[in-house]
Amino acid sequence: MKMPLTCIAAMMIASPALAQDFCGGSGTGGQWIGGTQDASDISTADAHREQLALVLGETAYVGLFSLSTPTPVRIEAAGRGAGDPLIEVFDADGGIVASDDDSGGGGAARSEIDLPVGTYCVSMKSYDDAPMSAFMRIGRQDQEALTPGTADGSASDAGGSCAQARPFGDLGTTQSVAVEENGFLAFTLGAPTALTITATNEDADPTVALLDDAETEIASNDDYDGLNARIERSAPLPAGDYCVSVGAINDSSLPIDLTIAVYDPVAALAALYARGEASPPLDGSVDVTDLGPLQTRMRKDLQLGPDTMWFTVDIPESSLLLIEAVAAGDDGDPWLVVFDDLGRQIAINDDADDSLNSMIVTQVQAGQYVVGAKQIGDDVQGFVRLVLERYVPAK
Repeated sequence: MKMPLTCIAAMMIASPALAQDFCGGSGTGGQWIGGTQDASDISTADAHREQLALVLGETAYVGLFSLSTPTPVRIEAAGRGAGDPLIEVFDADGGIVASDDDSGGGGAARSEIDLPVGTYCVSMKSYDDAPMSAFMRIGRQDQEALTPGTADGSASDAGGSCAQARPFGDLGTTQSVAVEENGFLAFTLGAPTALTITATNEDADPTVALLDDAETEIASNDDYDGLNARIERSAPLPAGDYCVSVGAINDSSLPIDLTIAVYDPVAALAALYARGEASPPLDGSVDVTDLGPLQTRMRKDLQLGPDTMWFTVDIPESSLLLIEAVAAGDDGDPWLVVFDDLGRQIAINDDADDSLNSMIVTQVQAGQYVVGAKQIGDDVQGFVRLVLERYVPAK
């Protein structure tokens, strides 16, 4: 029997029952895909589980599911109308095990992956930050699919095959891949190993897929960091033979740098902080500038690059908080994010008022908040004026 659809606005604040700390905080405010925790065990579900979500702006809808036995799952997101969803799948510790943009076909996202027992969180966002409504479906790979799937822009576009793969070499090294010649490379794990696999060249817009010795896809990714692709397997893969397939959406004649390395949880967490996807700890291990109490207005000039610069600000009472990042000159493209002191994302913005400048307006309670600012683009190192203002109701 088909499960009823639940329409949920991603901008809404989760009820206390749903605001548990799943997936290292990535599942905060998430909704069980089957409506309840028991009904969201995909290993035992008699059919796929599906919800319809309204995603507004740069917010994300988060679906939760669990597995009581190791299970090959299919995770999909399909927008209605012109909606273009992208998905990221997090394990119980907050590590990304899969992400995808267009592998479902027609702008839909799709990932097929074998997962061990555990609880998982699926974050669904709008690719261009435009409001959209979209279906999220999670099921086993033997159950009905939501999307047709496509080879366009997927790793199957790579020339060659796993049988023709050339040896990759030592883990931790980088090889240049010519997709139109042979986008397949093989490697062997002598012991169970967690891996990070990256494919880099934004002009090519690479895709990457990890396959076992039977050429069964284990994980794939399109856009993880800008247009570059990355697979992070925080759970060790068994010893054995593997194959990596690299494709290119834009230009298969361009070389793509492929790196296969042992997964480093410290480096993975640092990368999250650098991208502004998680709030850094305030223990001194990450450079955070304390701006002190915000009474009415403060201004700070910064030189920003692609790595997020972090600040804390103290709000003395319930207020309307306005933060602007204004580029000096025409080349800057600043980006902003705000977290509370528990690491929950409060607001995020890239472009505001038909410009490349950023602005956040959000109501906050008294407390300390963490503000992140960066530039969009790998080569941008520009000056930005950061302005914070606080407003309270008239008395």
